[in-house]
Amino acid sequence: MRIGIAADHGGFILKGEVTEFLRSKGYEIEDFGAYQMDSEDDYPDFVIPLARAITAGTVDRGVALCGSGVGASITANKIPGVRAGLIHDAFSAHQGVEDDDMNVFCLGARVIGRSLALELIDIFLTARFSGAARHQRRLAKLHALETGHG
Repeated sequence: MRIGIAADHGGFILKGEVTEFLRSKGYEIEDFGAYQMDSEDDYPDFVIPLARAITAGTVDRGVALCGSGVGASITANKIPGVRAGLIHDAFSAHQGVEDDDMNVFCLGARVIGRSLALELIDIFLTARFSGAARHQRRLAKLHALETGHG
């Protein structure tokens, strides 16, 4: 599985730790930045290219980090075809994929610690969409909304 990762200054340090963790688990990582600590950078500059890579199919899933995770989540969800969730608990990490086919995991690096962050990302990446009819029906409604038919 190819994973895209992006972070602004608020998630920069955690991004390095997550990248190392995921590589150790055998994932291929595409880094969308930030590439250096810059307290003046803006999360859309990194999250938008990540989200576009999801919809283009060049990465399978994404991890977007910022201070709270809120800005990263809002930004990612502006790109049609992205289903990003702000995740800080184990249930949502797997349920978001199983029921909602979540493809971008957003997290606040200033909200939770490193160990929990790695655990939640691992849960997200190992979860699979159930494909249940009711979940597919709901996703079809979202797709219709994104394409102006909903």
